[in-house]
Amino acid sequence: MSSVLERPAAGLATPTDKEVQAALATGLRNRWYPVLPSRFVETGGRPVGLTRLNERIVLWRDVQGAVHVQTDRCPHRAVPLSRGMNEGDRLRCAYHGVEVGPDGTVLAVPGQPGCPLEGRKAVKTFPAVECADAIWVWFGDALHAEAAPFNPPEQLAGGEWGSFCCYADWNASWRYIYDNLMDPMHGTFLHANSHTMYQGDTQATFVTRDTPQGFVFEKAGQRDVNFDWSEFLDDGALYVRLEIPYPKTGGPGGNFGIVSVITPIDETNSACFFFRVRKVEGWQRDVWRFLYRTKLEPRHWHVLEQDREMMDGCGLGLEKHEMLYQHDAGLIRLRRYLAKEARGQLMALKEAGKA
Repeated sequence: MSSVLERPAAGLATPTDKEVQAALATGLRNRWYPVLPSRFVETGGRPVGLTRLNERIVLWRDVQGAVHVQTDRCPHRAVPLSRGMNEGDRLRCAYHGVEVGPDGTVLAVPGQPGCPLEGRKAVKTFPAVECADAIWVWFGDALHAEAAPFNPPEQLAGGEWGSFCCYADWNASWRYIYDNLMDPMHGTFLHANSHTMYQGDTQATFVTRDTPQGFVFEKAGQRDVNFDWSEFLDDGALYVRLEIPYPKTGGPGGNFGIVSVITPIDETNSACFFFRVRKVEGWQRDVWRFLYRTKLEPRHWHVLEQDREMMDGCGLGLEKHEMLYQHDAGLIRLRRYLAKEARGQLMALKEAGKA
């Protein structure tokens, strides 16, 4: 996990809990986030405007197919560049024709050639990569404009693993969705009618096990029985991994895995990426992909819809009404970790005079 400042410098106040919660409301900075499935942005096609981490961004592909992500704002009159045209190697604003290159440099101002705006890097550009059929963007703070290395977990890196990118927007805070992912016990109740989750112990004891980049929270003695464990991983992005045991009718490849990454849109909405993964190669991968598309995918979306209905409308502030118990230890630990990371980032910004 990334390091954070433990003590404030002399004369600087430690960020308050209120400041920490405000910083976390729209996402933990200095991380990679998936923002959209790759298929939604076409080579040479229209630019796509989005809100992610409460920032307006525009995505577009040049004629070579490379994806670019920039602030969705023309430097001239601040209207959205996503309403303009993709000229193959630049965006042209529809309002006055100002042209902006992939690195944010203003290449042309047709209304006044040679004006001081030309040649300036006037549009913020975000580091972006593509992995597991999704576009990932680095959202750094004022001290971390340069991206950390992108190191996806093995399940998303290809090779022995096959994956599907399952994406949906939910009307819920990103943090409550992560809480849901770190709560294996809910599967025994909420998903009791699922074809794979009906056998779980309703009174299980949970244990926590540390890992190099996070921790595992699991039901003692129930591995491979149900959705019985979740692993939180912070390795440049915030992942939650889990597995669901599958019968032989589910095809080759052993347990069915999910790698989840939740990207805040704003304080009350989230872009949810649930990567379906399985360790299969060759003809067995082809069999699994066929079974998934024809038989299994509707069942998985049915289970996700149960989660979405529980989370729907869950905005900030629910914590003050909660009465947690032992089964909630995983989400409690996650909340403390995120708060610690946010507090460290705020302190570093204060020390640098960037707060």
